[in-house]
Formats: sequence, structure tokens, C-alpha cells
Amino acid sequence: MSTSSAVRGAQLKMSSFIFLYFFTWSSSFGLYALWLSQKVGLDSMTIGSVFAINGVFAVVLKPVYGYIMDKIGMSKWLLYFVCVISALMAPFFVIVYQPLLQSHTTLGIIAGALYLSLGWYAGVAASESYTDRFSRLYGLEFGRIRMWGSLGWAMAASVSGLLFNFTPLANFLLSSGTSVVMLLVLISLKIGTGQLRDNNVLSESKIVFADVIALLKNRKFWMFSLYVAGVAWMMFIAEQQFPRYFVSFFATREQGNAWYGYLSTVQSGMEFMMMMVIPWLVNRYGAKRGLLMCGCVVGARLLACGLTSDPLMISIIKPFYGVEIALLLISVFKYIAEHFDKRVNATMYLLGYQAMIYVGSIVVAPPAGYLYDKIGFAHTYLLMGCCALLFTVLSAFTLSRCRSTYDAQRSLSPVLDTTPAEPAKP
Repeated sequence: MSTSSAVRGAQLKMSSFIFLYFFTWSSSFGLYALWLSQKVGLDSMTIGSVFAINGVFAVVLKPVYGYIMDKIGMSKWLLYFVCVISALMAPFFVIVYQPLLQSHTTLGIIAGALYLSLGWYAGVAASESYTDRFSRLYGLEFGRIRMWGSLGWAMAASVSGLLFNFTPLANFLLSSGTSVVMLLVLISLKIGTGQLRDNNVLSESKIVFADVIALLKNRKFWMFSLYVAGVAWMMFIAEQQFPRYFVSFFATREQGNAWYGYLSTVQSGMEFMMMMVIPWLVNRYGAKRGLLMCGCVVGARLLACGLTSDPLMISIIKPFYGVEIALLLISVFKYIAEHFDKRVNATMYLLGYQAMIYVGSIVVAPPAGYLYDKIGFAHTYLLMGCCALLFTVLSAFTLSRCRSTYDAQRSLSPVLDTTPAEPAKP
């Protein structure tokens, strides 16, 4: 097999894995908030608590997954574990999760948080980190592989609302079935010996716990986390119970569920297209400007959600979440590769970005649930939009300026400890 054929074959399998992973996730988890509300019967405060406890477990497990990923390099056994957890979706949700939530709510919340963190909250982060590393090994753009995940989400979303109205069990069975196929695709994926032997992506010296401590002492880590707290928190927490707000614009709950599924498909299609375009944009203008552009889009979308009362307008606004996801993911991976040592690449992504996102679920999701009930979704989204724009302005001065090249041969300690902060540049 020629080198180009081997690369295309590996790219096809990696893209198929990502496609199936997001198809599986979307089939069930895309309507998670509706399932908790309509099928399990939880109120807004309890749903907020569910997301908060989910966040606690995610915050704990994501750094663990990141540390493991940096330890094992391109080994796939952690992803095998994620696939198995995902394949057990249907029996867990039907036999364990729903009965516990209805009879022993606290125990159910804890059991669900552990399961969801192992399979999705931490699992998706590990999958994306592996994809980023794979793409750089093969000289490919992360977005050109990750976009197939957007397509998988879109295809599942196109039918998930209809299946949900019929019975949520159909969603769970679909997820479990595709997880088995996903595992088989992953088993067939082989990383080329040439890529593993001669690359500037994997570090010859493996991460140790002292490297994590050094990362936590790095100013750049905390300035990046500040951006996540102000922009990404608002973006993701607003989305958690957004289906409930969206459904309220329609005459019947069933009609709203169906339309939410349709527009989730459009949103994922938007994300798919942006994953092709935005790598060029971020390469042209830099990762920092990509992050700032994302913050502007997040703030504008949330303000628009709070100001509209028209079902057509909320339907137009909804797909712009796909633009935000593409901007955020591509900018984050490029920012991390540029400013942090490759030895802590996965740890930085899962700790500094992914885990920090779910700190927001712990801190902000319960108050957000309270505000939804007290002042309404619209006014809460206005507050969130203003917060996102404020932190975007702050991040223009606190994020490190983008450099055109990154010296991957530098040792870990200069990158994490002794390198003076570069002057901020919007």
C-alpha cells in the first residue's frame, strides 16, 4: 500500500469513528434535558442539580483521562473503554438510571453522573484530543476530521426528535447499536509506524505528575481558564436547558420536540461547514483572535435569544451554536499547541478547557435553573450574553498573543514556569 493510500485509509477510519461517536451521542444525549423533564418528571431546579453533579464528576474524570492520554500516547485502550460504556447505554438508562431518578433521586443523579462522565463528558474530550493528535501526526487539519462528528450529530438529530416522541427507548437502542459498530471501526484503525517514529507531536519523555503541578502554576493556564469561565461557561450552560425554552415557542410540546430535532440537524450542518472553513480563518488570523471572535458570536446569540419572542427568529438563531462550536474547538486546539508543551497537550485540553467547562456546571447551572424559574429564560439569557461579551473584552488583554510558529523542542519547564508572559495583543 502506498503512503498516500495508507494516510487516506487511516483518515477514513478516524473520521468514521468520530462520525459514529457523535451519532451515538446525539441519538440519546441531544434530548437529555427533555428526557429529564418530560419522561422522568424532574423540575427545573432538580435538572439544574443533575447537570451540576454531572459537572462535578466530569471535572474529576476529565483531568484523569487527559493524564492517561498523555501517558499512553496513541494507544487506543482508553477509547475502547469509552466505546464499551457507550454500548451499554440502553440497559443503563432504562433499567438503572430512570428508575433510580424516580425512586431514589440523589442516588440516581450520582449513578448517572458517573456513567455519563465515563462515556461522554470525559469520553468525548478524550476522543477529540486523540483526533487532534492523530491529525497533527498525519499533517491534517483537526477540523477536517472533526467535521464528520458534526455530520453524525446532524444525521442522528434529524430523527431523534421523532424517535423520542414515539419512545425514548428507541433513541437508547440506536445509540447502543451504533456504539458496537464504532468499537469495530476503532479496532481496525492502525497508526502508521512512520508517523510514530518521526514526528514532532508526541513527546519522547512521558508526562509525570510534577508536570501537572507546573501547568497549574503557569499564568497562561489561568488566563486561558478565565476565558473559558466567562465565555464557554455561558455558551454551554445556556445550551443545557435551551430545548425547554425552544419548545415553549410552539403550540404543542410534540411540535416543539420535532422542530428542535430538525433545527439541531441544521445546526450540525452549519457546524460541519464551518469545520471546513474556520481552520483557514484561524490559521490566517491566529488562535487568540479565533477565541475572541467566538466570544462575540456567543454574546450576540444569547442576547438575541433573550430579545426575541418569535418562533421563526428563535429557529434562525438556534443554528449559530454550530458556528460557535467550530470556532471554539479549532481555536482552542491551536492555542494549546502554540502555547503549551506537547508533553501536556491532552492534559491541558481536558483540564484547562474541558474540566473548566464543567466547573461552570457546578457553579452556574443551579443558579441558572433558579433564574429560569424566577425571571424566565429570556431575561436569564440576556444576563448570560452580557457576561460573555464582558469576558471577551477582558480576554483581549489577558490571553497571550499568537505566534506564527511554535518551538516544539523547548523543554517543559521553560514553557510552564520561566517563560515571561508575552505582551497581550488583541
